[in-house]
Amino acid sequence: MKKSDVYTVKIEGYTSEGAGIARIDGMAVFVPQALRGETCEIMILKVEKSFAYAKLIRVIEASPERVESRCEHYPKCGGCSMWHMSYEEELRVKEDHVRSCIERIAKTSAPVLPIIGGDETTRYRNKAQYPVGKDTTSGFYRTRSHDIVPSKTCLIQSELADKIRGVVHKWQRENNIPSYDEKSGKGILRHIYVRSGKGGAVLCLVATKKPDETESLIKLIEKECPEVCGIVLNINKKITNVILGDKYITLWGKGFVEDELSGLWFEISPAAFYQVNRAQTEKLYDIAVSLATENGAKTALDLYCGIGTITLSLAKKMDKVIGVEVVPQAIKDAKRNAKLNGMENAEFICADASEAAKMLADRGEMPDVIVVDPPRKGLTPEGISEIKRMNPKTIVYVSCDPATLARDLKIFEEDGSYKTQSVQPVDMFPRTKHVESVAKLTLSN
Repeated sequence: MKKSDVYTVKIEGYTSEGAGIARIDGMAVFVPQALRGETCEIMILKVEKSFAYAKLIRVIEASPERVESRCEHYPKCGGCSMWHMSYEEELRVKEDHVRSCIERIAKTSAPVLPIIGGDETTRYRNKAQYPVGKDTTSGFYRTRSHDIVPSKTCLIQSELADKIRGVVHKWQRENNIPSYDEKSGKGILRHIYVRSGKGGAVLCLVATKKPDETESLIKLIEKECPEVCGIVLNINKKITNVILGDKYITLWGKGFVEDELSGLWFEISPAAFYQVNRAQTEKLYDIAVSLATENGAKTALDLYCGIGTITLSLAKKMDKVIGVEVVPQAIKDAKRNAKLNGMENAEFICADASEAAKMLADRGEMPDVIVVDPPRKGLTPEGISEIKRMNPKTIVYVSCDPATLARDLKIFEEDGSYKTQSVQPVDMFPRTKHVESVAKLTLSN
């Protein structure tokens, strides 16, 4: 097998990213946009030692799950990877991926429950980050590149976010605001960042410096986008892939947006973590809180608490909760949100999760439940050790990466102190490769 060879293959399964898998002489070949059960003609693009990448040339026998993409930019845009399959097949792909990770990596007997799909598969995101390109355009990056695919609309972003970025580009053209060029490091406007909620929307401009013409932007936004409640400028001068810099300047209105979630109100700053799919987040958090409280727990520790969404949901049903988060602005938001909702039984600590767990264990905190919602890289071994030292009866693990979840579940179980009871996948990100899960572990006698 070599580059540019053409083969006719049968697609047997999927990768974790939803690409089809075929086998040629025993070697796995990954074929994006190919569906399980299809017969396809493919061209080899790259050959590694134990696998190869290929391009789909044509589908000879199509799967009944193949559909016409509703997005005109798919698959050029790298934001989504599932528009070529039915939503039912997408859910099967994601549930199978979670189950495969739990069985292969965690090696636990805990059941993976049927995935909970979304009621809406379009226009569900409450956060949009549009990289700005030349000629006052914006869009999303091609897969594995920083080449921008220009667009005026995105089917998983809100219509309001698309409208706001159109107005920003109008202002940019009228005032000759140059777009940032990654290669040269020149230019001003880098990203258009929109966060929306039930209380409106906040526009955040990511730029290398403050443009001189911000007053005209404020007037234009007030006129054409009355839903916007605030405009924030984020200064990022660094040559980096990281979108946001460290400096925020509120140009007009509020520096945050308000949203209602599971009966609670939250004020969300641009830098704070907040789940992007409100409807699915309510399902996810309802599951997490139900698992945390079903055995009558009265105290809880919430690691990686962000702005306090899960912490305050737990506080409604418990005597005392402690939230821990390393981002200072998020902790400020969390404390403000506790006051906003009249929650006096919630304490918040700004610290690294592992360090906070050690500090709390040292001071004798023994919460009934510990909830963790770490970033994609999962927990650290030190963090897991400190969680175990507090001896909670229940651990609820909210995860955005099935592989690191499975790895951590194996570590929790390896000395026999904890047993995984269930893993519940939830599709938070329809039409993309990502899937969320909630696992419950209980202390072994």
